[in-house]
Amino acid sequence: MPRIDVNRSGEMEAFVQVVDRGSFSAGARVLGMTPSAVSKLVARLEARLATQLVHRSTRKLQLTPEGQNFYERSVRVLADMDEAERCAAAGAAPRGRVRINASISFGHLLLMPLVPRFLELHPQVTLDIVLTDRVVDLMDERTDVAIRWGPLPPSDLVARHLFDTGQAIVASPAYLERYGTPRTPQELEAHNRIGSSYHRSVPDWPLVVDGRPIDMPVVGSVRAGDGETLRRLVLEGVGFGRLSLYHIQPDIEAGRLVPVLEEFNPRDMTPVHAVYLGKPGRLPARVRAVLDHLSAQLADNSWARP
Repeated sequence: MPRIDVNRSGEMEAFVQVVDRGSFSAGARVLGMTPSAVSKLVARLEARLATQLVHRSTRKLQLTPEGQNFYERSVRVLADMDEAERCAAAGAAPRGRVRINASISFGHLLLMPLVPRFLELHPQVTLDIVLTDRVVDLMDERTDVAIRWGPLPPSDLVARHLFDTGQAIVASPAYLERYGTPRTPQELEAHNRIGSSYHRSVPDWPLVVDGRPIDMPVVGSVRAGDGETLRRLVLEGVGFGRLSLYHIQPDIEAGRLVPVLEEFNPRDMTPVHAVYLGKPGRLPARVRAVLDHLSAQLADNSWARP
């Protein structure tokens, strides 16, 4: 086999650092090289690939479509190389940082209680937890694992199913005492129904009347941008909300919230997944450890069922 005198990993590393830092000079500082040397590495890479990866200007760098594709793949290749070296040097023990994105409600209710045990099992792993109900781009946000609620749209992400959750329409005892408890969907129309401004939320609440599905419009004096804010509004007696059982089961058991119209509940189940980039068989050990821990600890999801 002929010897190939090309340091491809070095070129990839230089290119990725330039993109991550936003300039050749900033990338060079991280690499301990001169800007001209880094520029030559990237230029050599472009010449070898016979394609332009970045548009250069005095003010900023802009990736070409080919550059964006090569950057994303390079990040994965370099991560795999780092993981291979770590495993070779220290066995297969997971180590390194894992960035997890989850909704506020999932994070506080389900994720946080699992963190202490996970860190005991994997002391060389560092968790970076970001809670937001905004759907993040895993590549842009440098996220390893994200928790997604509801049906997943087509994408390049790989999904691991964690559990399914039912929903219920609930109100606080104080609200029901003041305004009364609706016995039929028609009576619910006279009440304040708190909706969600989350962009993937559905505009109506599904119900079943005489075996036929109907949609109850969500009309009220306030909307919430995340599930935890919606829950707090319902607890404060503002109106009715339709929330996932995993989110409100402790409130129901404690009597802080009361389910209504359960005979009209369609008992629909919503899937909850952990999503990530890459291939299942080529996951870094640190990411696989997080996924395995979530799957094992959330397997008994009786609290999320109707």
